[in-house]
Amino acid sequence: METRRWTNPTQPQTLQIAVFLLYINAVFSALAFNPIAFALALGQGAAAFGIANEKRWGYVLGIVAATFGLLPFALYLLNSGVGSIFNLSLLISLVFPVALFALLIHPQSREYQRIWFS
Repeated sequence: METRRWTNPTQPQTLQIAVFLLYINAVFSALAFNPIAFALALGQGAAAFGIANEKRWGYVLGIVAATFGLLPFALYLLNSGVGSIFNLSLLISLVFPVALFALLIHPQSREYQRIWFS
């Protein structure tokens, strides 16, 4: 019998926290009432569900969603110059997207998905 789950406590901490961050980001992106943000929210929610159910497509979608979450900050830095990296509000808003990306590409996460994900 195949089970579906929203979270998976048997996964390493890096993947568990990434799943929670993907769900949280999906909720806040959906609240933006923007079609692009809503599409990103659907991708993040699907990625979190896929990772919790140990699907390789969920892991790949999670990395893609995390990359798209970092894209606005990269574009802002390109337009404003490298000196804007010292802007405190920019650094605070970068915490969760960078943490999500780092959790997904962490060696422990990559090794676990390589072995266990189908």
